[in-house]
Amino acid sequence: MNMTPREIVDELDKYIIGQDRAKRAVAIALRNRYRRSSLPKELRDEITPKNIIMRGPTGVGKTEIARRLAKLVGAPFIKIEATKYTEVGYVGRDVESMVRDLVEVAVRIVKDEKAHEVEAKVKPDVDAKLTDAICDSRRAQNLTVDKTLVYQDLQAGKLENEQVELSVLDNAKPIMAIGGPEIAIGNMFDGLLPQRRHKRKLPISRARELLTQEECDKIIDKDNVYAEAIRRTEEEGIIFIDEIDKIIGKPSTTTTADVSREGVQRDILPIVEGSTVATKYGNVKTDFILFIAAGAFHVSKIEDMIPELQGRFPIRVDLDSLTKADFKRILLEPKNSVTTQYSQLLAVDNINLIFTDDALDEIAEMAEEENETSENIGARRLHTIMESLLEDISFNASGTHPMLDVTIDRNYVQNVFKDSKKKYDLTKYIL
Repeated sequence: MNMTPREIVDELDKYIIGQDRAKRAVAIALRNRYRRSSLPKELRDEITPKNIIMRGPTGVGKTEIARRLAKLVGAPFIKIEATKYTEVGYVGRDVESMVRDLVEVAVRIVKDEKAHEVEAKVKPDVDAKLTDAICDSRRAQNLTVDKTLVYQDLQAGKLENEQVELSVLDNAKPIMAIGGPEIAIGNMFDGLLPQRRHKRKLPISRARELLTQEECDKIIDKDNVYAEAIRRTEEEGIIFIDEIDKIIGKPSTTTTADVSREGVQRDILPIVEGSTVATKYGNVKTDFILFIAAGAFHVSKIEDMIPELQGRFPIRVDLDSLTKADFKRILLEPKNSVTTQYSQLLAVDNINLIFTDDALDEIAEMAEEENETSENIGARRLHTIMESLLEDISFNASGTHPMLDVTIDRNYVQNVFKDSKKKYDLTKYIL
């Protein structure tokens, strides 16, 4: 990863509007991890990541910043809800499961990379098996079969939707162990029992995916995959702990619920501080995993966390509520913005959706007013407004007509939401 913090923030700007302080903090934290890899080993082992805690209302981009950052650099990333550890029994599910889940993500990333490297090598075998499957299927229907012609049509992509019967491997189903990790019973006997297969009818496009995966698994060295996955988990992994404020009780109370929440904090503490977690792929040290916590903190404060856990999150970032200007930028600037998404969806039904600038101003203003007068749900408010705004167009679009231009201007927005506007006008007279 050769990007500087400024370049990382520039990339994040394409997806997340505003919250510059938060984006700078996570960019610096991430870049410092790669700086650390260039240091001598004795010094490198002493430098741990500076974990981050974000405070701000829902819908302002806390999760999205971390998710986009991980995707940007290809790092293993998981998002977990802190409250899930209070749901079962006294302290809930085993908190070490977050590390096991992260390892699973890393294994999948490395497997995909290795499979991509050997795809060209297994392609002839996959094509040969698909050709045989197509020929067998046609013979079963008493059709004349020319294997050479079938192979040529397959290479030309003419048979992607043709159904074939294929023998595929059974995947072991995970079973939840209460208070512990999920266990895939079938994986306990890997290499000891023959792999079970069953027949399925599939289109060629799907059959090719399954056969490619199966052939790649045969030649990929699993031990190397697991070793690399554990290395990436330890050195590059990111765990995003959301709703951390929900496991913080007020210090003046001693209810059972608050005791349980504090118990979860104490269970999370050794994971964040640095410990060794046993997984089915090997032991994982959590010392250098980057932890990013987030919460709204409407009722509790960061200072209400147990002191030991507070100290493990030295970087604190406040995220601001979104303004009208932010909402308009969200509608216009990001890749795959909300307006672009709806335009592309309706284009399938021959509707060319056009938003005027004054319409975007009106939508942004409505989003800000709605968040102020009711619950503040941040950027998610835009989806609520857009669904109501385009409900009539989406319902009536049939796709059987020629391409139609539909312009959304200020008047259109005001007509759709005229009842809502009356509500906003009345709220200023309510004390």
